[in-house]
Amino acid sequence: MKAKPLSQDPGSKRYAYRVSKEENRKELKHVKIDVAEDKKIDLPRKRFYRQRAHSNPFSDHQLEYPASPDEMDWAELYPEFQDQSTGEMTNQVTIADIGCGFGGLLVDLSPEFPNDLILGMEIRVQVTNYVEDRIIALRNNHAKDKGYQNISVLRGNAMKFLPNFFHKGQLSKMFFCFPDPHFKQRKHKARIITNTLLSEYAFVLKEGGVIYTITDVKDLHDWMVKHLEEHPLFQRLGAEWESKDRCVQIMTHATEEGKKVERKKGDKFVACFERLANPTII
Repeated sequence: MKAKPLSQDPGSKRYAYRVSKEENRKELKHVKIDVAEDKKIDLPRKRFYRQRAHSNPFSDHQLEYPASPDEMDWAELYPEFQDQSTGEMTNQVTIADIGCGFGGLLVDLSPEFPNDLILGMEIRVQVTNYVEDRIIALRNNHAKDKGYQNISVLRGNAMKFLPNFFHKGQLSKMFFCFPDPHFKQRKHKARIITNTLLSEYAFVLKEGGVIYTITDVKDLHDWMVKHLEEHPLFQRLGAEWESKDRCVQIMTHATEEGKKVERKKGDKFVACFERLANPTII
């Protein structure tokens, strides 16, 4: 008889840990943290959230998504930014980390952009759960100064449903950090940067907004640069601009993948592109 995975075995430590975190998540995920409680929550431990490194973006993952951006309830993700008298959001999401992984970039961007709502989109279930638990713990532990209220994460497939979440020109920054390289040529259609997808990114990105890319795979870097340079609505920003941009500095060192590359003394390839104005139709 085949043994159950540790994550499904009621007698395992991993199962017990996940159950306790799930209960905590259901209780605190969509609520404002009460400062008066002053009870610390331990940050989640990655070893209890193990999952396959890659996920097929073309599969049916039974994802939940709004029919249109107007139907998205952002107050569930950012309760601190909801006007209690009107029920309306005081801010909107302007920064998106596509394939946010374990949330390192979200956490480091939060204090840099306190007035921007920052959203991570991640397709893997357990990785999303980890980031949710990480944000809950950070919000709770920094409740006195209302820290980390401006970051959140949702499980979603940006290759399919990005326009369901964001209005035209809503975003100012989009990050693609160490995306799956899909090395085999027959898998290139699953890469997160393609001609078709870039048109969707251009739709949700405002004029003057920036796409940030970073990878340790030279072939993937060349692929992303080629497709972005060929698209009429994007123009590459130079090395001098990159050296002065705070987001590039954070992106280079904040993510878990980036830290892994540093430990292995590998290379990181960065490319940033500005969203150009729509051409005038004569």
